[in-house]
Amino acid sequence: MYEPNVVGDWQEYDAHAGLRVRVHRLEAAEPPRGRDDAAEGLTYFRVRVTVENRGARHFGIHLEDGQIDVRIGPDGESAFVDWRNSQFIEGFDVYPLRRATALLYAAGPEASLSQVDVQVQLRVDEEWAERRLWAGGIGLHEGAVGTGPVREGLACQVSNFLRDQAEEGTA
Repeated sequence: MYEPNVVGDWQEYDAHAGLRVRVHRLEAAEPPRGRDDAAEGLTYFRVRVTVENRGARHFGIHLEDGQIDVRIGPDGESAFVDWRNSQFIEGFDVYPLRRATALLYAAGPEASLSQVDVQVQLRVDEEWAERRLWAGGIGLHEGAVGTGPVREGLACQVSNFLRDQAEEGTA
């Protein structure tokens, strides 16, 4: 069964040797160019998505609006994504041993930010890579390499939830 990554984990792509992506630094933060009027009453946060090339050849990377989906809260409601303040990766060649990072600003009700899911679908050399999902939350700290109580707790909760959902559909 496919299990989501925890915010901070690297995910490698089998179809593109050496290419990996990571959703990290999920934190409360105000946007640099001011708040969008549509986000009135919502709490802003930012998340970084880094693409790293550990392979032997370069890859043309696209990570633009519409390729990152942010869901919040226990019901997975869509977060408000501030496209004006966000920075994407638009047609960038990532050479070996190099990285490119997208910075996304989003907002939602403060009570829902303890559960944030970020889904990424990278486009590599004009081909769509598989979608990947990261789970985290504002106020939860990324674990260092290895495991920790927060990381294990969140990973177990997400894994158990997905397993329960899959079992309901197979009856």
